[in-house]
Amino acid sequence: MIQNPVLSIAGFDNSGGAGIQADLKVFSSFGCYGMTVLTAIAVQNTMGVKSCHMIPCSVIKEQLDSIFEDIPPQAIKIGMLFNEEIIDTIYEFLIKNALDIPIILDPVMLAKSGDPLLLPEARQSLIKKIVPLATMITPNIPEALELIGLPPEEESPFSQEEIAHKILQLGCKSVLIKGGHYNTKDATDLFLQDGKMESFSAKRIDTKNTHGTGCTLSAAITSSIAQGYSLSDSVKYAKKYLTNALLSASKQSVGHGAGPTDHLWFLDSSCSGKLYDQK
Repeated sequence: MIQNPVLSIAGFDNSGGAGIQADLKVFSSFGCYGMTVLTAIAVQNTMGVKSCHMIPCSVIKEQLDSIFEDIPPQAIKIGMLFNEEIIDTIYEFLIKNALDIPIILDPVMLAKSGDPLLLPEARQSLIKKIVPLATMITPNIPEALELIGLPPEEESPFSQEEIAHKILQLGCKSVLIKGGHYNTKDATDLFLQDGKMESFSAKRIDTKNTHGTGCTLSAAITSSIAQGYSLSDSVKYAKKYLTNALLSASKQSVGHGAGPTDHLWFLDSSCSGKLYDQK
């Protein structure tokens, strides 16, 4: 039965591990009906991004119109936007048609390989226009530092908690600061909403197969929100899903570089975890 329609506004990953390809796998895994609006094509594989090509803004607008006139989404995930023109197009549409729909923003700036997925001149536009629309924003540490105006390659003078508060001041309703870039035994994400801070920790998985982890986590959060779960519970379920996907991927090998996570880990009979551990 088709239910819980969700929309990914994001880029195309022809290697299948990130972008709208990853989002659709996640949406289906959570029992949601996935739809997409393509913003850009990142020609890439597990070893890196070869080139990026924007979709004409008129085509992006047509995609949005066609979705909303027929199947309005219950939640929206935003990923790669690439340049200022695309950001403006998405912004103008959302403020007219989606102010009552939860929006999860994964502020995609760099690929796992370090290749840029958002042009530098578009970052302020993302901050001023898209971030304030977000129900939740899910930056990793380098992305978070760029959002608050610090070079991502330098050591931050702020704690993870301080960074979360600074991101929230940009206008979003809540923020999840992902801790995957910290060199710690556990991967701890910090969630801040309405002054309440929560930590979500999981054992760090030793694997190079981490391509698309940001897309996967934000799409999983979006799926849970569409099904009526709270923001906090949605983060909890998404964290468990991603941890299992990384654990399964650590036993596999796809490509010669940073391989993808295993979005369908739960189909393996050796996996014993439930997707939703509600109690």
